Amino acid sequence: MKIFFDENMPYAKEFFNDFCKEGDLIPFSGRNLTAEQIIDADVLLVRSITKVNEALLKKNKKLSFVGTATIGLDHIDQTYLAQRNIDFHSAPGCNAISVAEYVISSLVVLAERYLLNLSQLTVGIVGGGNTGTRLSEKLTALGIPYKICDPLLEHNKEDTREFSSLEEVLACDVISLHVPKITDGDYPTYHLLNEERLVKLKDNQILINACRGEVIDNRALLALKLQGHGLRVVLDVWEGEPEVLTPLIEHTEIATAHIAGYSLEGKAGGTEMLYQALCRHIEKRQNISLEPKRKLINFLPPANISEVKLNQEFNEELLNQLVKMVYDVRRDDAIFRQQLSIKGFDSLRKNYPVRREFSAVQVTLSSSTSSDVPHRLGFNKT
Repeated sequence: MKIFFDENMPYAKEFFNDFCKEGDLIPFSGRNLTAEQIIDADVLLVRSITKVNEALLKKNKKLSFVGTATIGLDHIDQTYLAQRNIDFHSAPGCNAISVAEYVISSLVVLAERYLLNLSQLTVGIVGGGNTGTRLSEKLTALGIPYKICDPLLEHNKEDTREFSSLEEVLACDVISLHVPKITDGDYPTYHLLNEERLVKLKDNQILINACRGEVIDNRALLALKLQGHGLRVVLDVWEGEPEVLTPLIEHTEIATAHIAGYSLEGKAGGTEMLYQALCRHIEKRQNISLEPKRKLINFLPPANISEVKLNQEFNEELLNQLVKMVYDVRRDDAIFRQQLSIKGFDSLRKNYPVRREFSAVQVTLSSSTSSDVPHRLGFNKT
């Protein structure tokens, strides 16, 4: 079996070596993959920058499995794969915690920068899927009120959450976007925040986009900022990636290279989910029993700081210190501003420094500490 995998998938060799003969597990550059490269692939494992469609697969006659180690699907032509009887699997929720912690780190940084009391802010979450849900859980742990808008889930009788209108969510102090890129249908998200909606936002609001760049009209946003609007902007994603509307960067509070979901746990979790899916695929196609033997927990290294003891009641000052100790988003902002023009967008993603999630750090509370907020926020108990 020949398996081609995106070179930015961590632990791919550890998970997939057993399926291949030596030399048949082949990495590739996701942005530059060609039809000729994968002409003899049995399995193709990609990330979001690779467009998987007829143009890419037309020369391959033996492909039976495509997997994307991401939650987004807009880069995959699922209709074409179904026509070819090619099994397809994604990794829903794999980096949801990572993105939620990116948002929390951004809020902590901005709260310190502008002397904001986080508990007095309201957060509007656009998109109530895996990522929006994880963010809402962390906001609940911190006592930060929020509203969620998701018209698709709102009509799902099995989802008992209270949903708000888009107008209500866009009126919150913080707006955090967590929707896929959808260009048609009843609820398109392409340019969801267009000129008309952007101009209605207030000067003191915070707008965070960590989903898809095209959800915000970047040129309309730049025009708004050039007019002196005080909207505080956090952008991890950009229209037209890997090209970036560079004049917009200087008008952001935090700017990063589409890495919100790039924690080690988030990226490697996608690899693990595709490994499990491939095991099921082989079981089905070959009618054999194939129990997954590899587990991510066996590959993850300990965090640089793996244990912390708190000797006082939890407060915003401790939150600031804990969050920044694990992930300070200002590091990625500085890298982006200083190195984008030199190294390029894709290189910043490819060479992204190792980043861990809150769960990699054990937080021990002293007997005098009654609050379990750190554990509800995601830090490890044991």
